[in-house]
Amino acid sequence: MDIYFKKEITYPFAGQKFTFAIANTLFSTFDLDHGTDILIRAITPNNPKSILDIGCGYGPLGIILAKNNPQAEVILVDRDLLAVRYTKYNIVKNNITNANALGSLGVETVKGKTFDLVVSNIPAKIGDEAILQEFILVPYQHLNPNGEYWFVVVSSLNRLIPRISSEYHIDIKYIRKRRGHTVYKIKKPAS
Repeated sequence: MDIYFKKEITYPFAGQKFTFAIANTLFSTFDLDHGTDILIRAITPNNPKSILDIGCGYGPLGIILAKNNPQAEVILVDRDLLAVRYTKYNIVKNNITNANALGSLGVETVKGKTFDLVVSNIPAKIGDEAILQEFILVPYQHLNPNGEYWFVVVSSLNRLIPRISSEYHIDIKYIRKRRGHTVYKIKKPAS
């Protein structure tokens, strides 16, 4: 590995074992984050052909979705180039052939693309306006008709959801809550 390497973790999911290398300075360096865990266990994808993981960290969400949706092209993006490096390493480590990691502030790198499924563990400390724009409105615009956006937030951000939903006329459905994290889903209308 490299000078940033901290450790490897194993994560069982759907009868499979995933192994992830983690770097010292990346998000959730001890184990898989609770928010990521509740989100991946909540998602019920509808046979997507294209998946986007925004703010992928070292890649667990996108990698698990890629393995379980072999028909899909999966793109994982993160603004942190160390995260991108570790995601690329973890893609290879888990024998994933339908995924790629890219450095990107929000979805800038994939501006011209749309997706059947978008996922994100929304970072809590970037501020309400950045969450609204970069993690709700812009990803919503990148959904195909009938596309789904599944995301998880720390409970302190739950206050934003009803306001965003009513102000922007986006139907944001509560899915489940566990240990300070809440999962939501947005489905883009067919037309």
